Amino acid sequence: MKQQYVYGLAASLAIAGLSMFAYKWQVLGFPVSENQETPVWTIESSIRFDSGRGSIKVNLLIPTLTPGFRMLNENSVSRGYGFNLNYGTGGREAQWAIRRADGPQTIYYRISVYEDVNSEQSDTTPPFPPPPVIDEPFRTAVEVIVADVKEHSADTASFTSELLRRMNDSSPGPNIELLLGDADSYAKFVNRVTTILAAARIPARIVRGFELQGRQRNAELLAWLEVHDGDRWRYFNPQTGEEDLPDRYFVWWRGNEPLIEVQGGSNVQISFAVQENHLDAVAIAKSQAAQLGSTAVDFSLYSLPIQTQAVYGVLLMIPIGALVMVLMRNFVGIDAFGTFMPVLIALAFRETRLLWGVVLFSILVALGLSIRFLLERLRLLLVPRLSAVLIVVVMLMLIISLMSHKLGMETGLSVALFPMVIIAMTIERMSVVWEERGATDAMRAGLGSLVIAIAAYTFMGLSWLEHLVFTFPELLLVVLALVLLAGRYTGYRLLELRRFRELGGD
Repeated sequence: MKQQYVYGLAASLAIAGLSMFAYKWQVLGFPVSENQETPVWTIESSIRFDSGRGSIKVNLLIPTLTPGFRMLNENSVSRGYGFNLNYGTGGREAQWAIRRADGPQTIYYRISVYEDVNSEQSDTTPPFPPPPVIDEPFRTAVEVIVADVKEHSADTASFTSELLRRMNDSSPGPNIELLLGDADSYAKFVNRVTTILAAARIPARIVRGFELQGRQRNAELLAWLEVHDGDRWRYFNPQTGEEDLPDRYFVWWRGNEPLIEVQGGSNVQISFAVQENHLDAVAIAKSQAAQLGSTAVDFSLYSLPIQTQAVYGVLLMIPIGALVMVLMRNFVGIDAFGTFMPVLIALAFRETRLLWGVVLFSILVALGLSIRFLLERLRLLLVPRLSAVLIVVVMLMLIISLMSHKLGMETGLSVALFPMVIIAMTIERMSVVWEERGATDAMRAGLGSLVIAIAAYTFMGLSWLEHLVFTFPELLLVVLALVLLAGRYTGYRLLELRRFRELGGD
């Protein structure tokens, strides 16, 4: 029963930790790798016009839903204008208004977006469009085209592809030539296509957007075709009939509504500019969590002061070192002094680096052990003896630091960061084992402590693992689950296989 309880508890901890990790990673977008940057595009619309004598009201259609992108922020730059965001018949609108303005006017609207492959459209399924009202002879031409294309298609997607192929044919039929007679622009061509699709009772609309490619001072809107097949919206290239979207195509607005309306102004001009930047993925995740109303960021370590973050950046790696120690002792069978002493030594190695740390640790333990044997002749009690060893360790640290400074080896100055009490207890424990079990066991335990400390330092020094644990501290629940499972292991250790190999003979 106890074993089942341990397994159940470990499974619960692991599921809880991995669930929180998946939520922060997939939903909020926290990065799993360090120094991860995300490309962010800022699209700026510049509206210029001449003001009249009365009030002015400006309506600009702005992005609503774009597959593969999420909005980071948006803002407006306008002097003296009131600014609001509303939903109109053509989608989301930015509205500016002012009681009176004189002379040329310029209004800016900026939106910053970033790629998100998990971003999907939430647009509702549109109703079947009513048959369009078309005068003769265009009506007959549309009916013939729809009937002919239906014979050579099987569904909405194939119907759209076949229709676009025929309308882009270098030698179209007479019916298509009739419909395209006054379609002297790309937008009018797409509108003709949507009219034919409406006659076939297929919901379709024109979309306009940008191909986000680096920096563009004068970005051009690119018209595309959006068709609903009954389940989802699909995108088609109006010139080729292929079902695809250009790379990093950002939809600005949909439908035939005018992009901009200015009441009280004249000579309206609008231009777009695109600029690409790279932002820290953590900053984007914070913004995403704020938009979703999630409190995950409020309880994140990134909300702490920077100095406190630096402290926890070290402390959160201690459980990783503890897991390494459990594996090395319970599964490999390496003997060591104390339970957590190798982990603390590994923390000290982070300051002195591994090579210098091993050298300094070995020197301190060797010298301290020699002093301990000298104090043994004085027959002191335990507490005074430990205090004397501690004082000697401090003096040895001071001497090594002064000598390393004189020799120009500044790394030796970090020796003071060693846990002095742990070293003093290690020296005491090693001397006791030396007396009770001999020099071989004492040296083996001391060497084992150093090996575990080196292994813990190796894993605790992995920068990607430190970032992962700091960004997703809930993963420590998974570490705890592994430690609980390791605590139920009662089998042979790796080093014991050689010890008991005689029992495995014939």
